[in-house]
Amino acid sequence: MTQPWSAPWLRERLSRPWDRTLLPESDGFKLAPGGGTPAAVLVPLVLRESGITILLTQRTAHLNDHAGQVSFPGGRAEPSDRDVVHTALREAEEEVGLMPGQVEVIGTLPEFCTGTGFRVTPVIGLVTPPLNLRLDDFEVAEVFEPPMQVLLDKDNWQWQRLEHEGRTFSFWAMPWQGYFIWGATAGMLVNLRRHLLGE
Repeated sequence: MTQPWSAPWLRERLSRPWDRTLLPESDGFKLAPGGGTPAAVLVPLVLRESGITILLTQRTAHLNDHAGQVSFPGGRAEPSDRDVVHTALREAEEEVGLMPGQVEVIGTLPEFCTGTGFRVTPVIGLVTPPLNLRLDDFEVAEVFEPPMQVLLDKDNWQWQRLEHEGRTFSFWAMPWQGYFIWGATAGMLVNLRRHLLGE
């Protein structure tokens, strides 16, 4: 029997078609069909000897979109990108220096719509150390790696509400060692658990 949360287990689970009923639109913003800017992020599952971690970035404070937030490496699709996998790998290399040859893509999740008008496809990849990262200091302030099982543990999730300019926003949040993982990034992690465990 395959060990839960191991690389073989993840490969098998992510090879399955995802069930739309487990990934409600309420986790993201609704955009008109065909609307929004296509984008992709890499969800890097790093194969550490102590256990699998998830590589996250802290964005710099001066950016126009999602400034200062915790996010996965990624960004908008370019006309030259072959597909969403190419977008995610290209952006990860540009932002943190993660080489595509170190990434084994094992699946994707449904598009996640953000309040800033992006339609983001999460691309899940297993990453083999050493990473030898080179951060783009214009976009990325730092990187960190929480354990995957900590981030995907429902006991560590919070459902929060925020009032902003007369509107109420609800979102998932996952505090970890002084970092505040919330919004689209947290929502994608919630969807990843749902896909892996069916709950």
